[in-house]
Amino acid sequence: MAQFPINLNISGKKVLVVGGRRIAFRKTEQLVECGASVTVVAPDIIDELASLDVTCIRRKFEFADLDDIWLVITATGDNVVDQQIYDEASKRRIWVNSADDPARCSFTLPAVLRRGDLMITSSTGGASPALSSYLRNHLTHAFSDEWELIVNELSERRRQIHDQGMSTEDVNWGPIISEVLSKYPYAQELVTPKSEVLQ
Repeated sequence: MAQFPINLNISGKKVLVVGGRRIAFRKTEQLVECGASVTVVAPDIIDELASLDVTCIRRKFEFADLDDIWLVITATGDNVVDQQIYDEASKRRIWVNSADDPARCSFTLPAVLRRGDLMITSSTGGASPALSSYLRNHLTHAFSDEWELIVNELSERRRQIHDQGMSTEDVNWGPIISEVLSKYPYAQELVTPKSEVLQ
């Protein structure tokens, strides 16, 4: 079934991570980077995870842990526990992702490449996370750090248009983007169709 792509603003939102090992650590790192208020629940929590800006509760999961939570990540490696979390969270209309277990997911997580505010994602809808990561790693070489500068300049152009009382929806962005890209030959080469290069 086709999935609906969406970018969530979880800054300040309460997120629960159930699990305390390496996978939970990787997921939690991304959540903290996005400003989420994360609580980690697990009997054993590795030091790297505990060192993040999160609340750690060292015990088994309890249904009360879902109170006031916006979304849940499970990385327990225990299908029985993950199923209990998925069932209870679904009753409460809380979004759930179970690591490496698409059957117990109400959302899946893409592989992500960030260049400042530019975010490029690759997803197979949970069918092959390894392929998503493989494609992300290839894109890493194609999209250098200069793309952060490109996004920043285009953001400033957008702000200037708003300051003039205009809607950016009515602007022909093609020439503006081409002008900005012309300052960055590597980026321009990447996005210019080969047919145009040959002309």
